[in-house]
Amino acid sequence: MSRVTLVFEYPTLFGGEMSLLAALPALQHAGFEMTALAPAPSPLAAALAEHGVRVTPFRWRDDQQRRPLAELRADLATFLQQQRPVIVHANSLSSGRVLGPVASELQLPSLAHLRDILGLKQQALTDLNRHGCLVAVSQATRDFHVAQGLDASRVRVVYNGVDLARFHPRERSGWLHRELGIPADAPLVGTIGQISLRKGQDVFLAAARRVAEENDAAQFVIVGSRYSEKEESRLFEARLHAMAAEPPLHGRVHFLGLRDSIEQLLPELSLLVHTARQEPLGRVLLEAAACGLPVVATDVGGTWEIFPADSGAALLVSSDDPPATGQGIAALLADQPSSSRMGNRARATIETRFDARTAGDNLAEIYRELAG
Repeated sequence: MSRVTLVFEYPTLFGGEMSLLAALPALQHAGFEMTALAPAPSPLAAALAEHGVRVTPFRWRDDQQRRPLAELRADLATFLQQQRPVIVHANSLSSGRVLGPVASELQLPSLAHLRDILGLKQQALTDLNRHGCLVAVSQATRDFHVAQGLDASRVRVVYNGVDLARFHPRERSGWLHRELGIPADAPLVGTIGQISLRKGQDVFLAAARRVAEENDAAQFVIVGSRYSEKEESRLFEARLHAMAAEPPLHGRVHFLGLRDSIEQLLPELSLLVHTARQEPLGRVLLEAAACGLPVVATDVGGTWEIFPADSGAALLVSSDDPPATGQGIAALLADQPSSSRMGNRARATIETRFDARTAGDNLAEIYRELAG
Protein backbone atom coordinates (compact mmCIF):
# COMPACT_ATOMS: atom_id res chain seq x y z
CA MET A 1 0.00 0.00 0.00
CA SER A 2 1.41 3.42 -1.01
CA ARG A 3 1.62 5.98 1.77
CA VAL A 4 0.52 9.57 1.11
CA THR A 5 1.19 12.33 3.63
CA LEU A 6 -1.35 15.16 3.58
CA VAL A 7 -0.15 18.55 4.79
CA PHE A 8 -2.75 20.85 6.38
CA GLU A 9 -2.06 24.33 7.68
CA TYR A 10 -5.38 25.16 9.29
CA PRO A 11 -7.22 23.36 12.14
CA THR A 12 -10.65 24.21 10.77
CA LEU A 13 -13.26 22.34 8.75
CA PHE A 14 -13.90 24.83 5.96
CA GLY A 15 -14.40 24.12 2.27
CA GLY A 16 -10.87 23.00 1.43
CA GLU A 17 -10.65 20.58 4.32
CA MET A 18 -14.16 19.23 3.76
CA SER A 19 -13.44 18.68 0.08
CA LEU A 20 -10.41 16.51 0.77
CA LEU A 21 -12.23 14.62 3.52
CA ALA A 22 -14.97 13.80 1.01
CA ALA A 23 -12.40 12.33 -1.38
CA LEU A 24 -10.65 10.19 1.26
CA PRO A 25 -12.79 7.04 0.95
CA ALA A 26 -12.10 6.79 -2.79
CA LEU A 27 -8.38 7.38 -2.24
CA GLN A 28 -8.23 4.70 0.44
CA HIS A 29 -10.23 2.33 -1.73
CA ALA A 30 -7.67 2.92 -4.49
CA GLY A 31 -4.96 1.50 -2.22
CA PHE A 32 -3.40 4.59 -0.67
CA GLU A 33 -2.57 4.72 3.03
CA MET A 34 -3.34 8.28 4.10
CA THR A 35 -1.45 10.01 6.89
CA ALA A 36 -1.43 13.69 7.79
CA LEU A 37 0.61 16.52 9.27
CA ALA A 38 -1.91 18.93 10.80
CA PRO A 39 -2.59 21.17 13.79
CA ALA A 40 -3.75 18.93 16.61
CA PRO A 41 -5.83 18.64 18.64
CA SER A 42 -8.32 20.30 16.33
CA PRO A 43 -11.67 19.71 14.60
CA LEU A 44 -9.75 18.76 11.47
CA ALA A 45 -7.55 16.24 13.29
CA ALA A 46 -10.62 14.62 14.84
CA ALA A 47 -12.33 14.36 11.44
CA LEU A 48 -9.21 12.84 9.88
CA ALA A 49 -9.00 10.27 12.68
CA GLU A 50 -12.64 9.30 12.03
CA HIS A 51 -11.58 8.48 8.47
CA GLY A 52 -8.76 6.25 9.71
CA VAL A 53 -6.01 8.78 8.94
CA ARG A 54 -3.08 8.83 11.36
CA VAL A 55 -2.37 12.44 12.30
CA THR A 56 1.04 13.74 13.36
CA PRO A 57 0.68 17.13 15.12
CA PHE A 58 2.40 19.94 13.28
CA ARG A 59 2.70 23.46 14.68
CA TRP A 60 2.27 26.25 12.15
CA ARG A 61 1.75 29.15 14.53
CA ASP A 62 2.95 30.61 17.81
CA ASP A 63 0.45 32.92 19.54
CA GLN A 64 -1.58 33.33 16.34
CA GLN A 65 1.53 34.34 14.38
CA ARG A 66 2.80 32.08 11.63
CA ARG A 67 6.23 30.67 12.42
CA PRO A 68 9.17 31.78 10.24
CA LEU A 69 9.31 30.09 6.86
CA ALA A 70 12.75 28.60 7.48
CA GLU A 71 11.58 26.98 10.73
CA LEU A 72 8.48 25.51 9.11
CA ARG A 73 10.51 24.05 6.27
CA ALA A 74 13.12 22.59 8.60
CA ASP A 75 10.43 20.86 10.68
CA LEU A 76 8.64 19.63 7.56
CA ALA A 77 11.88 18.17 6.25
CA THR A 78 12.46 16.34 9.54
CA PHE A 79 8.99 14.80 9.57
CA LEU A 80 9.12 13.77 5.93
CA GLN A 81 12.57 12.21 6.28
CA GLN A 82 11.22 10.15 9.17
CA GLN A 83 7.99 9.10 7.44
CA ARG A 84 9.31 8.74 3.87
CA PRO A 85 5.90 8.76 2.17
CA VAL A 86 5.59 7.90 -1.49
CA ILE A 87 3.77 11.20 -2.14
CA VAL A 88 3.25 14.45 -0.22
CA HIS A 89 0.08 16.44 -0.81
CA ALA A 90 -0.34 20.01 0.48
CA ASN A 91 -4.03 20.84 0.77
CA SER A 92 -3.77 24.60 0.27
CA LEU A 93 -1.87 27.12 -1.77
CA SER A 94 -0.06 28.53 1.26
CA SER A 95 1.02 25.15 2.64
CA GLY A 96 2.00 24.18 -0.90
CA ARG A 97 4.27 27.19 -1.10
CA VAL A 98 6.00 26.05 2.12
CA LEU A 99 6.26 22.43 1.02
CA GLY A 100 7.46 22.89 -2.57
CA PRO A 101 11.20 23.42 -1.98
CA VAL A 102 11.27 20.85 0.86
CA ALA A 103 9.78 18.05 -1.22
CA SER A 104 11.95 18.95 -4.18
CA GLU A 105 15.16 18.82 -2.14
CA LEU A 106 14.13 15.50 -0.57
CA GLN A 107 13.22 14.19 -4.04
CA LEU A 108 9.72 13.31 -2.85
CA PRO A 109 6.92 13.42 -5.44
CA SER A 110 4.52 16.18 -4.37
CA LEU A 111 1.49 18.16 -5.31
CA ALA A 112 -0.30 21.21 -3.95
CA HIS A 113 -3.96 22.11 -4.11
CA LEU A 114 -4.84 25.55 -5.50
CA ARG A 115 -8.07 26.43 -3.71
CA ASP A 116 -7.73 30.23 -3.83
CA ILE A 117 -7.70 32.92 -6.47
CA LEU A 118 -5.23 35.52 -5.25
CA GLY A 119 -2.17 37.38 -6.45
CA LEU A 120 1.23 35.81 -5.77
CA LYS A 121 4.72 37.23 -5.66
CA GLN A 122 7.42 35.76 -7.87
CA GLN A 123 9.06 33.79 -5.04
CA ALA A 124 5.75 32.12 -4.16
CA LEU A 125 5.27 31.15 -7.82
CA THR A 126 8.80 29.72 -7.91
CA ASP A 127 8.16 27.70 -4.74
CA LEU A 128 4.89 26.28 -6.09
CA ASN A 129 6.47 25.38 -9.41
CA ARG A 130 8.80 22.98 -7.60
CA HIS A 131 5.90 20.55 -7.15
CA GLY A 132 5.42 17.80 -9.64
CA CYS A 133 1.75 18.71 -9.96
CA LEU A 134 -0.54 21.58 -8.98
CA VAL A 135 -4.24 20.77 -8.64
CA ALA A 136 -6.66 23.61 -9.37
CA VAL A 137 -10.24 23.23 -8.20
CA SER A 138 -11.65 24.91 -11.32
CA GLN A 139 -10.63 26.04 -14.78
CA ALA A 140 -11.02 29.63 -13.59
CA THR A 141 -8.52 28.97 -10.81
CA ARG A 142 -6.09 27.32 -13.22
CA ASP A 143 -6.32 30.13 -15.77
CA PHE A 144 -5.75 32.80 -13.13
CA HIS A 145 -2.62 31.19 -11.73
CA VAL A 146 -1.14 30.21 -15.08
CA ALA A 147 -1.58 33.82 -16.23
CA GLN A 148 0.47 35.04 -13.29
CA GLY A 149 3.32 32.59 -13.79
CA LEU A 150 2.60 29.04 -12.68
CA ASP A 151 3.89 26.39 -15.06
CA ALA A 152 0.89 25.45 -17.22
CA SER A 153 2.23 21.94 -17.77
CA ARG A 154 2.03 21.26 -14.02
CA VAL A 155 -1.48 22.59 -13.36
CA ARG A 156 -4.39 20.12 -13.60
CA VAL A 157 -8.07 20.75 -12.89
CA VAL A 158 -9.79 18.36 -10.50
CA TYR A 159 -13.23 19.46 -9.39
CA ASN A 160 -14.18 19.00 -5.76
CA GLY A 161 -16.95 16.53 -5.11
CA VAL A 162 -19.65 15.85 -2.54
CA ASP A 163 -20.95 12.67 -0.97
CA LEU A 164 -24.19 12.15 -2.88
CA ALA A 165 -25.50 9.74 -0.27
CA ARG A 166 -25.03 12.34 2.46
CA PHE A 167 -26.20 15.37 0.48
CA HIS A 168 -29.46 14.52 -1.25
CA PRO A 169 -32.97 15.96 -1.55
CA ARG A 170 -35.08 15.56 1.61
CA GLU A 171 -38.58 16.57 2.56
CA ARG A 172 -38.61 19.66 4.75
CA SER A 173 -39.31 18.63 8.35
CA GLY A 174 -39.72 22.11 9.83
CA TRP A 175 -37.18 21.64 12.62
CA LEU A 176 -35.31 24.84 11.78
CA HIS A 177 -38.51 26.89 11.68
CA ARG A 178 -39.41 25.53 15.11
CA GLU A 179 -35.94 26.28 16.45
CA LEU A 180 -36.17 29.85 15.21
CA GLY A 181 -39.74 30.30 16.38
CA ILE A 182 -41.04 31.36 12.99
CA PRO A 183 -44.22 30.29 11.15
CA ALA A 184 -43.98 26.88 9.52
CA ASP A 185 -44.86 28.32 6.10
CA ALA A 186 -42.42 31.25 6.22
CA PRO A 187 -39.99 31.26 3.27
CA LEU A 188 -36.48 30.78 4.67
CA VAL A 189 -33.63 32.21 2.60
CA GLY A 190 -30.10 31.30 3.68
CA THR A 191 -26.47 31.97 3.02
CA ILE A 192 -23.68 29.73 4.32
CA GLY A 193 -19.97 30.49 4.62
CA GLN A 194 -17.20 32.00 6.67
CA ILE A 195 -18.16 35.54 7.65
CA SER A 196 -15.83 37.67 5.58
CA LEU A 197 -15.84 40.46 3.05
CA ARG A 198 -15.00 37.94 0.33
CA LYS A 199 -18.14 35.93 1.03
CA GLY A 200 -20.27 39.05 0.67
CA GLN A 201 -22.82 38.65 3.45
CA ASP A 202 -23.31 42.43 3.29
CA VAL A 203 -24.63 42.05 -0.25
CA PHE A 204 -26.91 39.25 0.95
CA LEU A 205 -28.42 41.50 3.61
CA ALA A 206 -28.79 44.42 1.21
CA ALA A 207 -30.67 42.10 -1.17
CA ALA A 208 -32.68 40.65 1.73
CA ARG A 209 -33.80 44.15 2.69
CA ARG A 210 -35.30 44.62 -0.78
CA VAL A 211 -37.06 41.25 -0.57
CA ALA A 212 -38.37 41.96 2.93
CA GLU A 213 -39.92 45.24 1.81
CA GLU A 214 -42.28 43.32 -0.49
CA ASN A 215 -42.54 39.94 1.23
CA ASP A 216 -43.73 40.23 4.82
CA ALA A 217 -43.30 36.52 5.51
CA ALA A 218 -39.70 35.96 4.33
CA GLN A 219 -37.06 35.14 6.93
CA PHE A 220 -33.28 35.02 6.47
CA VAL A 221 -30.45 32.98 8.00
CA ILE A 222 -26.69 33.49 7.99
CA VAL A 223 -24.75 30.31 8.77
CA GLY A 224 -21.04 30.56 9.56
CA SER A 225 -18.61 32.36 11.81
CA ARG A 226 -15.79 34.84 11.53
CA TYR A 227 -12.35 33.21 11.56
CA SER A 228 -10.08 36.19 10.99
CA GLU A 229 -9.12 38.36 13.99
CA LYS A 230 -8.16 41.32 11.81
CA GLU A 231 -9.83 44.60 12.70
CA GLU A 232 -11.41 44.90 9.27
CA SER A 233 -13.02 41.49 9.75
CA ARG A 234 -14.37 42.44 13.18
CA LEU A 235 -15.82 45.64 11.75
CA PHE A 236 -17.38 43.74 8.87
CA GLU A 237 -19.15 41.36 11.24
CA ALA A 238 -20.37 44.26 13.35
CA ARG A 239 -21.74 45.95 10.23
CA LEU A 240 -23.71 42.83 9.36
CA HIS A 241 -25.40 42.83 12.75
CA ALA A 242 -26.15 46.54 12.39
CA MET A 243 -27.74 45.96 8.96
CA ALA A 244 -29.82 43.09 10.35
CA ALA A 245 -31.11 45.27 13.21
CA GLU A 246 -32.63 47.87 10.89
CA PRO A 247 -36.18 47.72 9.51
CA PRO A 248 -37.51 45.86 7.58
CA LEU A 249 -34.96 43.17 8.55
CA HIS A 250 -35.21 43.66 12.31
CA GLY A 251 -36.22 40.35 13.90
CA ARG A 252 -36.14 38.52 10.57
CA VAL A 253 -32.39 37.76 10.26
CA HIS A 254 -31.01 34.83 12.26
CA PHE A 255 -27.26 34.36 12.78
CA LEU A 256 -26.78 30.65 13.35
CA GLY A 257 -22.99 30.52 13.73
CA LEU A 258 -21.14 27.34 12.83
CA ARG A 259 -23.42 24.37 12.30
CA ASP A 260 -22.77 20.67 11.92
CA SER A 261 -24.93 18.52 9.67
CA ILE A 262 -25.28 21.05 6.87
CA GLU A 263 -26.89 18.25 4.88
CA GLN A 264 -29.79 18.40 7.34
CA LEU A 265 -29.99 22.19 7.35
CA LEU A 266 -29.99 22.84 3.61
CA PRO A 267 -33.32 21.07 2.87
CA GLU A 268 -35.01 23.29 5.48
CA LEU A 269 -34.28 26.37 3.34
CA SER A 270 -36.43 27.68 0.51
CA LEU A 271 -33.30 28.62 -1.41
CA LEU A 272 -29.60 29.30 -0.96
CA VAL A 273 -28.02 32.66 -1.81
CA HIS A 274 -24.28 32.91 -2.35
CA THR A 275 -23.06 36.49 -2.81
CA ALA A 276 -19.31 35.84 -2.79
CA ARG A 277 -17.07 38.44 -4.41
CA GLN A 278 -14.65 35.70 -5.43
CA GLU A 279 -15.12 31.94 -5.39
CA PRO A 280 -12.75 29.39 -6.95
CA LEU A 281 -15.39 26.63 -6.63
CA GLY A 282 -17.89 27.14 -3.82
CA ARG A 283 -18.34 23.97 -1.82
CA VAL A 284 -21.65 25.10 -0.36
CA LEU A 285 -22.92 25.52 -3.92
CA LEU A 286 -22.13 21.87 -4.62
CA GLU A 287 -23.80 20.79 -1.38
CA ALA A 288 -26.93 22.89 -1.97
CA ALA A 289 -27.26 21.64 -5.53
CA ALA A 290 -26.82 18.04 -4.37
CA CYS A 291 -29.73 18.62 -1.99
CA GLY A 292 -31.86 19.83 -4.89
CA LEU A 293 -32.04 23.38 -3.54
CA PRO A 294 -32.55 26.34 -5.90
CA VAL A 295 -29.57 28.71 -5.83
CA VAL A 296 -28.96 32.40 -6.50
CA ALA A 297 -25.21 32.99 -6.79
CA THR A 298 -22.77 35.59 -8.04
CA ASP A 299 -21.15 34.74 -11.35
CA VAL A 300 -17.55 34.81 -10.16
CA GLY A 301 -14.57 32.44 -10.34
CA GLY A 302 -15.56 28.86 -11.07
CA THR A 303 -19.27 29.21 -10.27
CA TRP A 304 -20.22 29.12 -13.95
CA GLU A 305 -18.44 25.75 -14.19
CA ILE A 306 -20.90 24.32 -11.67
CA PHE A 307 -23.89 26.04 -13.25
CA PRO A 308 -23.31 26.64 -16.99
CA ALA A 309 -25.40 29.42 -18.47
CA ASP A 310 -27.69 27.09 -20.42
CA SER A 311 -28.20 24.53 -17.64
CA GLY A 312 -31.08 26.19 -15.80
CA ALA A 313 -29.54 24.77 -12.62
CA ALA A 314 -29.10 28.11 -10.81
CA LEU A 315 -29.65 31.82 -11.21
CA LEU A 316 -26.35 33.67 -11.60
CA VAL A 317 -26.10 37.41 -10.99
CA SER A 318 -23.28 39.97 -11.07
CA SER A 319 -21.24 40.47 -7.92
CA ASP A 320 -21.99 43.44 -5.64
CA ASP A 321 -25.46 43.82 -7.16
CA PRO A 322 -28.12 43.78 -4.40
CA PRO A 323 -30.97 44.83 -6.74
CA ALA A 324 -30.37 41.91 -9.14
CA THR A 325 -29.81 39.50 -6.25
CA GLY A 326 -32.97 40.63 -4.50
CA GLN A 327 -34.97 40.40 -7.72
CA GLY A 328 -33.72 36.84 -8.26
CA ILE A 329 -34.64 35.80 -4.72
CA ALA A 330 -38.10 37.33 -5.02
CA ALA A 331 -38.71 35.66 -8.38
CA LEU A 332 -37.83 32.19 -7.10
CA LEU A 333 -39.89 32.61 -3.93
CA ALA A 334 -42.88 33.62 -6.04
CA ASP A 335 -42.61 30.74 -8.54
CA GLN A 336 -42.44 27.40 -6.78
CA PRO A 337 -42.66 25.27 -9.95
CA SER A 338 -39.65 27.07 -11.46
CA SER A 339 -37.76 26.72 -8.17
CA SER A 340 -38.45 22.98 -8.10
CA ARG A 341 -37.30 22.52 -11.69
CA MET A 342 -34.12 24.45 -10.92
CA GLY A 343 -33.41 22.27 -7.90
CA ASN A 344 -33.92 19.09 -9.91
CA ARG A 345 -31.54 20.30 -12.62
CA ALA A 346 -28.99 21.25 -9.99
CA ARG A 347 -29.07 17.77 -8.48
CA ALA A 348 -28.61 16.21 -11.92
CA THR A 349 -25.58 18.44 -12.55
CA ILE A 350 -23.91 17.32 -9.32
CA GLU A 351 -24.62 13.66 -10.01
CA THR A 352 -22.99 13.96 -13.41
CA ARG A 353 -19.86 15.98 -12.62
CA PHE A 354 -19.27 16.52 -8.90
CA ASP A 355 -19.47 13.16 -7.14
CA ALA A 356 -16.87 12.81 -4.36
CA ARG A 357 -15.94 9.38 -5.73
CA THR A 358 -15.01 10.96 -9.05
CA ALA A 359 -12.91 13.58 -7.30
CA GLY A 360 -11.10 10.88 -5.32
CA ASP A 361 -10.54 8.74 -8.40
CA ASN A 362 -9.06 11.71 -10.28
CA LEU A 363 -6.70 12.49 -7.41
CA ALA A 364 -5.71 8.82 -7.21
CA GLU A 365 -4.76 8.90 -10.89
CA ILE A 366 -2.48 11.89 -10.25
CA TYR A 367 -0.93 10.07 -7.29
CA ARG A 368 -0.15 7.11 -9.52
CA GLU A 369 1.44 9.32 -12.15
CA LEU A 370 3.60 11.09 -9.57
CA ALA A 371 4.68 7.83 -7.96
CA GLY A 372 5.73 6.48 -11.35
